[in-house]
Amino acid sequence: MYKLVLVRHGQSTWNQENRFTGWTDVDLSERGVKEACEAGKTLKEKGFQFRYAYTSLLTRAIKTLNYMLEELDLLWIPVEKTWRLNEKHYGFLQGLNKTEMVDKYGAEQVQLWRRSFDVQPPAIPADDPHHPRFDPRYADLTEAGSQPGTESLLDTVNRIVPYWQSNISAMLKKHGEVLVAAHGNSLRGIIKYLKNISENDIVGFNMPTGIPYVFEFDNNMNLIKDYFLADPKILQKLIDEVANQTKK
Repeated sequence: MYKLVLVRHGQSTWNQENRFTGWTDVDLSERGVKEACEAGKTLKEKGFQFRYAYTSLLTRAIKTLNYMLEELDLLWIPVEKTWRLNEKHYGFLQGLNKTEMVDKYGAEQVQLWRRSFDVQPPAIPADDPHHPRFDPRYADLTEAGSQPGTESLLDTVNRIVPYWQSNISAMLKKHGEVLVAAHGNSLRGIIKYLKNISENDIVGFNMPTGIPYVFEFDNNMNLIKDYFLADPKILQKLIDEVANQTKK
């Protein structure tokens, strides 16, 4: 049996301020640090012994992974960082408050930018100093999509699924257990693929912060079951919190 564990980073400072974050590099909030540590403790209690881990190139995911690995006494294992696990790029929305954008553009339009499958928010200009091409993390990347000015969920799915197929799944078969700390939308891309969720249904799937999501596979990599490691009431509260971010 193989076990994949997906964890959305703990609450970030911009989550706390209800801002669109995307590829903007912000830190964990105090609550986010606690969530990451608690996730690591939970995984240790459940007996996980990872030998390989993945994360994005963004601080909030990297720190979440490090806090979990510290709790697991596994800071020594190899960690692979990739832009393909980055959050969806929210274009011009990045840094802006979600409810204020609803007031300005209307709930329907903001929901379309935030949650539709194939609609991109308006892009930031290529000469904007916040564009990824000016960030040293992405400056030398030549892969298609590695320096976006905006993305839809479809774009995010298209960059993460090939990476799952060529890389993460191979490491899972090699090591038996793999830990991935990333972001709501990049993880939704993996989840959509693994569970064969439709385009319509995946837009309504909300990934809570800091809660381990376990996928178990048989020896032929067929999905057996998936489940969150959390009390159902706490889990539902966190899912509702994500779903209601554009509501006052």
